[in-house]
Amino acid sequence: MTLPQTYIFFGRSGSGKGTQAVLLKEYIESQGRKVLYIETGEELRSFSDSDNYTAKRTKETIEGGDFMPVFMPIWIWTNKFVKEYDGTQDLILDGVARRKGEASALDSALKFYECKNINIINVVISRDEAFKRLRLRSRNDDSDAGIWKRLDWYERDVPDVLNYFKEIDGYIYHEIDGERSIEDIHEDIKKMVCS
Repeated sequence: MTLPQTYIFFGRSGSGKGTQAVLLKEYIESQGRKVLYIETGEELRSFSDSDNYTAKRTKETIEGGDFMPVFMPIWIWTNKFVKEYDGTQDLILDGVARRKGEASALDSALKFYECKNINIINVVISRDEAFKRLRLRSRNDDSDAGIWKRLDWYERDVPDVLNYFKEIDGYIYHEIDGERSIEDIHEDIKKMVCS
């Protein structure tokens, strides 16, 4: 029996990492395996519609184009782990560790759950391509200024996170050219992490 696997997706906003995470989830499930999929941004947006003060502050932060404080994304994914992870599912994580504080918290969680051979999947696209895709997406928080702010945050914080994981035993780094067709990228990911 194959042990549960962990896949952590990285990439600029607009890189298509969410699409690829969902395709990988569907593929793994088609092989008869269970998956716990956590997409932190979507979970935060869903939570922001709740009726409490923290949700209100979350909505204001998202709509203002600001970055959430470190504790919020950590709370989102740790809450999902505690409530839904049973040790038998493959984990697919998107947007769970964009800053060093989050990365060390995630590493401690994965060690606690005895996860092995953790795959980092970095879907790489240029800033200009990311901006173009996000303009076409037209989500509420996708103003031009908000897009550039998110892209700046990515370049400021995420390379340090990727380097952090590269230096830890048990993490396997994969870089994927994200400026190709969705189908070609998906096939490359399957070859890299599922063969």
